[in-house]
Amino acid sequence: MKRVLLVLLVLAGLVVLLFTSGLLRWSTPLEGGAQQAQARFRAEVPPVDTSGPTNIDYARLEARIARLMEEKAMVGLAVGIIENGRIRFVRGFGETVAGSGERVTENTVFRWASLSKGVAGDMIALLAARGQLSLHDPVNRWVTSLRLPGGNESRATLTDVLSHRLGIHGHAHDARLEDNEDPKYLRGLLALLRTQCDVGQCHAYQNVAYDAASEAVERVTGVPYEQALRDNFFAPLGMRSASASREGLMSAPSWARPHRGGRGSQPDEVTEPYYRVPAAGGVNGSIMDLTLWMRANMGLAPEVLPVAALQAVQTPVVRTPGETRRRRKFLERTPSSAYGLGWRIFNYAGNKVVGHHGGVRGYRSLILFDPARRSGVVALWNSGSGKPNGLEYEVMDMIYGLPFRDWMELDTGRPAEPEPDESESSGGR
Repeated sequence: MKRVLLVLLVLAGLVVLLFTSGLLRWSTPLEGGAQQAQARFRAEVPPVDTSGPTNIDYARLEARIARLMEEKAMVGLAVGIIENGRIRFVRGFGETVAGSGERVTENTVFRWASLSKGVAGDMIALLAARGQLSLHDPVNRWVTSLRLPGGNESRATLTDVLSHRLGIHGHAHDARLEDNEDPKYLRGLLALLRTQCDVGQCHAYQNVAYDAASEAVERVTGVPYEQALRDNFFAPLGMRSASASREGLMSAPSWARPHRGGRGSQPDEVTEPYYRVPAAGGVNGSIMDLTLWMRANMGLAPEVLPVAALQAVQTPVVRTPGETRRRRKFLERTPSSAYGLGWRIFNYAGNKVVGHHGGVRGYRSLILFDPARRSGVVALWNSGSGKPNGLEYEVMDMIYGLPFRDWMELDTGRPAEPEPDESESSGGR
């Protein structure tokens, strides 16, 4: 009897061994792509480092932000600053919900709105750097939903999509997107529009058409767009609360509710339409996530975002005089602007800076940095006020040692002008 039991135990062991080796042999290896990046390059989040020399007077900056938060149009705000490659400042101010007492922290999640376009540009450029597609591929090679006048989807390239050079008028079908029509259906209807210029010859800002980028990413990677971002960027960079869905925002332990009326107003509903075009406006994240994202785009995480990808997205493709005019009160600092692939490029007092603004109902965002100096600023807020836009100029002025200017207009007594939502934002209509 004992001999029989021993034989059975040996056979059972052999079965387990064979099963285990089979699993190992037939499991898919991590190779060359998103899973490899996630496995090999899961970044340690660098700490906030306030040591060493600085050009920024952080005490004055905090005092300025405190004054900004006294404005009735403000509810909550989060700010992050990198100086000389080091994260120097990551802070939250105000409340997640007006009157709630729940404080905004460095981990409070906001919508990024059109800062999502830079994420999409980087994702496509990363796939190009890996040789999985080419930025010069005609868009219809990877995207089935986009149709342009005269069959131009066979001429327009992925570069044309990401630089808003599709030959159609700006913000095409944004109103219908906001009426909850399907974006893939709307991309097909673009073929019925009148051509404004030849493909590649003029810049007109898009949301519905721009989201062809998410479709291309899904076609190449074989996974949903949000998962592709998580695998390739969010997890490897330590962006722990970043997501690209309405559920991702509202399930966060701390998230800022949208407000259009400022303090004293009730929070708005979190609307769905721009989550349906995630490459154009669907990313969420905290100010720490956004600071880490800026750090990677400065070239400080080359194992995740290689130099070739950054050069592709940060090289000017088309001039944007409409954006220069929209920033006319800052003309002394940014006299010219251009667009790369999901990113704006400015001449800032003779220096090349890269950035973007974003805005959907009840949320606003900004990013602006000098990739050569590895210094810049990010901000997220949950109201429609336009005054925080001056914050990026006050910070960059300190980085460059320029004379102080009241770019946030805190000393003028002027009421805050509302910053337009995505459907009204600049883009050269």
